Amino acid sequence: MNRLISWMILLTFTGSFMANCQENKKLIAPGAQMERLAGGFSFTEGPAVDGAGNVYFTDQPDDRILKWSVDDRLSTFATGMGRANGLYFDRTGNLLSCSDLDNEIWQIDMNGNHSVLVSAFGEKKLNGPNDLWPRPDGGLYFTDPLYPREYWTRTPGMQQPGEYVYYLSPDRRRLITVADDLEKPNGIIGTPDGKQLYVADIKANKTYVFDIQPDGTLTGKKLFAPLGSDGMTIDRDGNIYLTGRGVTVFNPDGVQIEHIPVEAGWTANVCFGGSDMKSLFITASQYLYRLRMNVEGVR
Repeated sequence: MNRLISWMILLTFTGSFMANCQENKKLIAPGAQMERLAGGFSFTEGPAVDGAGNVYFTDQPDDRILKWSVDDRLSTFATGMGRANGLYFDRTGNLLSCSDLDNEIWQIDMNGNHSVLVSAFGEKKLNGPNDLWPRPDGGLYFTDPLYPREYWTRTPGMQQPGEYVYYLSPDRRRLITVADDLEKPNGIIGTPDGKQLYVADIKANKTYVFDIQPDGTLTGKKLFAPLGSDGMTIDRDGNIYLTGRGVTVFNPDGVQIEHIPVEAGWTANVCFGGSDMKSLFITASQYLYRLRMNVEGVR
């Protein structure tokens, strides 16, 4: 009995020690400084990493998608991409885009050719798809807030009854509403195992976490953090990175563990990239930034 109790105490201590090590782990690489990689854009958004670690991002007002390569070269990937906003690569290497010129979801191949995955819901246009995340099986979640654009020629105002979160099935045949009780859903990211989805309600200044069901529906809504977000990402340790006034990082328990200031009027979005996935790329107003990290991102 005494030996059993001793083992139990040891296991408890070990688990507590490992948890504390994880909690105290420094996210930012020793000596790392924020790098301003490029500037002069109108407004940067939607960074997304491909399989090699190259980062694609949008300059939405100028309707172009740019690429920062793993060998530190900036180039224009494509123009005329439907005013692309949020981006994410799918499991087959295509770039998925919230293209809100006509309030659509696009799939873009590496030659710049596109097809429209979603153009409407219930025979009505969407409000303006903003950000998206494909789960491991190919199902796609996206947010649809209303941010009126000066380039819209359609009737202004809400197109849908509310500002919702949607799910598109892997076969692209079923589009459903999965969250209709948020004020203005914006940033969205899921866990690599496809079991949980984080959604930021930027108007309510809160971020929620949901349990993902096999059919794509969401259950178990819980408050994750008392902070909203524009774009967001996740690292291999399950930490969630929220944006707005710099980058604020919360651990999987919803405890703030880091704040990264960014010299820009607004920090719009963030993703990991680079060949080792240990560089944090940040789109902020007219700039693209990079910061070396101790933790690895999720491709």
